[in-house]
Amino acid sequence: MKLKTALTAAVLTLPLAAPAAPAPAPAATAPRKAASKAPASPKKETVDTYHGTAVKDPYQWLEDSSDAQVKQWNDAQNAYTRALLDKLSGRDAIRQRVSELLSWKSPGYGGLHEAGGTLFAMKAQPPKQQSFLVVLDSVDDTSKERVLVDPMVVDASGHTTIDWYVPTLDGKKIAVSMSKNGTESGDVTVYDVATGKPLPNETVPRVNGGTAGGSLTWTADGKGYFYTRYPRGEERPEADRDFFQQVYFHQLGTPTEKDTYVLGKDFPRIAMTELDTSHDGQHISAVVANGDGGEYMLYLRDAAGKWSQVSKFEDKVIRARFGHDGAMYLLSRKDAPRGKVLRLPLATPTLDKATVVVPEGEASIQGFFPTKSRLYVSEQLGGPSQLRMVDLKGKALGMVPTLPVSSVGGLVSQGDDDVLFINTSFTQPMAWYRYSAKDNSVKKTALARTSPLDLSDVEVVRAFATSKDGTKVPVSILKKKGTRLNGNNPALLTGYGGFNISISPNYNTLAGFWLEQGGVFAVANLRGGSEFGEKWHAEGSLTNKQNVFDDFHAAAKLLVDQKYTQPKKLAIQGGSNGGLLMGAAVTQHPEMYGAVVARVGIYDMLRVELTPNGQFNITEYGTVKNPEQFKALHAYSPLHNVKDGTAYPSVLFTSGANDPRVDPFHSRKMVARMQEATKAKNPILLRANAETGHGAGTPLNARIEEEVDVYSFVFNALGMKYQPPAKKVAAPKPQ
Repeated sequence: MKLKTALTAAVLTLPLAAPAAPAPAPAATAPRKAASKAPASPKKETVDTYHGTAVKDPYQWLEDSSDAQVKQWNDAQNAYTRALLDKLSGRDAIRQRVSELLSWKSPGYGGLHEAGGTLFAMKAQPPKQQSFLVVLDSVDDTSKERVLVDPMVVDASGHTTIDWYVPTLDGKKIAVSMSKNGTESGDVTVYDVATGKPLPNETVPRVNGGTAGGSLTWTADGKGYFYTRYPRGEERPEADRDFFQQVYFHQLGTPTEKDTYVLGKDFPRIAMTELDTSHDGQHISAVVANGDGGEYMLYLRDAAGKWSQVSKFEDKVIRARFGHDGAMYLLSRKDAPRGKVLRLPLATPTLDKATVVVPEGEASIQGFFPTKSRLYVSEQLGGPSQLRMVDLKGKALGMVPTLPVSSVGGLVSQGDDDVLFINTSFTQPMAWYRYSAKDNSVKKTALARTSPLDLSDVEVVRAFATSKDGTKVPVSILKKKGTRLNGNNPALLTGYGGFNISISPNYNTLAGFWLEQGGVFAVANLRGGSEFGEKWHAEGSLTNKQNVFDDFHAAAKLLVDQKYTQPKKLAIQGGSNGGLLMGAAVTQHPEMYGAVVARVGIYDMLRVELTPNGQFNITEYGTVKNPEQFKALHAYSPLHNVKDGTAYPSVLFTSGANDPRVDPFHSRKMVARMQEATKAKNPILLRANAETGHGAGTPLNARIEEEVDVYSFVFNALGMKYQPPAKKVAAPKPQ
């Protein structure tokens, strides 16, 4: 399924779990000739009419990436950006420190999965440019781990990435989706786990995509798999080839042209499907999303091979997992906006036979994990998460001990009821822990990152900002102990607010870098996410989207009012939907910020749905075809709210030419319009990368170069001077 959560979180928080090695080559490929002022952006008068409202669009010509004039304009903007950024003072020192932090050699492990007694994991290890797939003997000893698939061996350029992997139930074969250049267009290859070699003639094209994502699940015998398939060849017109995803079956040893249709001809155009197999291999589930707005339906295949529909969109079943007890467990928000867990017997798989195991409570249920006799329930209240336990009848068994103000996830079975789980906080790096059900104990495993920073003197303040309508909005504020609240500290605020994505605490080396420089770092938990359940999400989506921007403004105002900072020392950053947030923030309250970094964002809300992935966004944002939704979109659309003669702060827009989720034309049009409108001398810059996409698969060297640009830009805009970190005296070695 489309992993919006992972991608946006990577853009937003830039976690330590994606290390990188330094490189001298810049990510932007434009020529570096000097440019003293922003390039000219010709205006070509175009008018579109929506429900009787005429909307001028003089930069619509910038939408065509293949047009020679657009390419020339793009190159000129990159040259202008390079001319300004490359000469900033302190840049070399910032590069050295950012490289040190992102090149920290402590490995990170993610995507842990057990099959047939074999443990698999994705490993990030500098100086590797991409994460790679390994086989582990034990989570307590990594000395005997074995590399199974390394994208750098497949493609030495570092531009190929593993999207996801799925092993057979016995762990003897594994299907791996890989894509190139940030496109997220992933082909699946099957590997033999024992030898690490690909099976001959076993590649199925484009199982994964940037619009509807992709998924795969094996049959019990491992001789075939069900997978998500996009239209091929001339099956549909070119405009439909990112849509109409269906489920097909592939038998190993046969050409993909003979794969058979299974499910999906009656699915919505913007359907996205996630597949799974029961532990005994007798059942297959298909959870089908209606675009990105949070609506799902569930299909189930029984042991005889018959598919049936278990739930419809209106039933509000949003998650499903197979238990070990002949049942399937469902997360439902029907009459329970914060979620409830249902038990559905597989022998009678109709919703009227489902019983409530975990009723709705104060916390928002994010997910659950069934073991032999327990359910582990992941829930949160405003951002930080916790792991609650119940038995299979719902009897409370207490909480799993976790770090304070932290995130919990990634559960994997260990025996009957023991589990492995990820735990991380704002000040503690990500680690895998083992929870023992027998003695209620937690032990850190060897799959634990160390930190290149000492954050022992950092404190986390949980505050609540009051939004325009009175809603209390959680804000996590990181600062060094003893920081004076005199309004003179540089501050960096980020947020997201959309797609039911909850922003939880996460260890972030670049946040540590910011704190190291005397800054304050803050994360706002805005409406549009699911921090407080579906009501919280609904209050920040469709015609209620303006609430998200009001929430963010309230968080910024809190930082100023409580003397953490002042507007000219406050920087903000966000990516994707968070890039839209940046666009709305700077156009609605330009006086509030000293610097803005808007990454791979959406800024033209009236034409976003003309792009493939923009059509998946309609269930979250709305459509211009609906009069009321058009009115709301037009009211906040960043591009249409840039005002002539406004003193805008310094703004850096980033984009990737291969982005399958947000077309780079959004950044081009926004830059042209803001450069035209601003009366301030602060630069409005475009950093357009020709070799990356939305964030997934970005080579780690390229990531370093982007962060060097970002922090050089922000330091300059806020008047900061880079300060080398204080060197600590090493403790004497034991005799």
